[in-house]
Amino acid sequence: MHPLIDVPALARSLRREPPVLLDVRWHLAGPPGIDSYRRGHLPGAVFVDLDRDVAGPPGGGGRHPLPAAGAFEAAMRRAGVDAGRPVVVYDDADSTAAARLWWTLRYFGHERVRVLDGGFRAWTEAGLPVTAEEPAAKPGDFIARPGRLPVLDADGAAALAKAGALLDARAAERYRGETEPVDPVAGHIPGARNAPTLGNVGVDGRFLPPELLRERFAGLGATDAVDVGAYCGSGVTAAHEILALTLAGVPAALYVGSWSNWIADPSHPVATGDT
Repeated sequence: MHPLIDVPALARSLRREPPVLLDVRWHLAGPPGIDSYRRGHLPGAVFVDLDRDVAGPPGGGGRHPLPAAGAFEAAMRRAGVDAGRPVVVYDDADSTAAARLWWTLRYFGHERVRVLDGGFRAWTEAGLPVTAEEPAAKPGDFIARPGRLPVLDADGAAALAKAGALLDARAAERYRGETEPVDPVAGHIPGARNAPTLGNVGVDGRFLPPELLRERFAGLGATDAVDVGAYCGSGVTAAHEILALTLAGVPAALYVGSWSNWIADPSHPVATGDT
């Protein structure tokens, strides 16, 4: 299944055979996504909290580690996710949070998940209806089976930075170590190459065409001829990088713990600048 769906295609499917629709709007610095959801969302959409439902408790594993299989299964069942029914996820516009939910559902074995390209903004700009009514989701039967997508730990990320292509999805100034607004240490994993996720989308939040994404990643040495991985601050925007790489036809592994896990071990080296 193609990982993206556009607004017209989603509108048609909602009239015929509606998918499970999940609203995962989220902002690192707030306000909470549930506030946006309650002001208005796509008809039939159920809210999923990224911090609570799509990640485990923060700690040594990072700020957004993988959730336990049982906890994620329970959260998705509460949201009405069935094993055999398509799922569409969306956020405000650029798919940053939606990509993390897409990736997590795929990692735990759901085969029919797509991201609404352009998100809530694209839907409203098309003049389509929104509602503040919160549906009562029928409990789903999704079973979480972990390990369906490749992941990296800190050692794997370090090895990939030397022998393959490890992409750092954060903004350039965070990669260079000039500023760090979230984590206590600034810099990047030695050997990683900077590929900010904003470069994957246009000003409207929609993903660039696959050929442009392939060109972008090839310029960073990330092609289907080498092993590729991605990380960010806590494994959220890096999932967006994985989605963009998937659109470009480049398989890639996610370092879920990302920088917040890397720096939890003071023996891990830290690089700064453009190296």
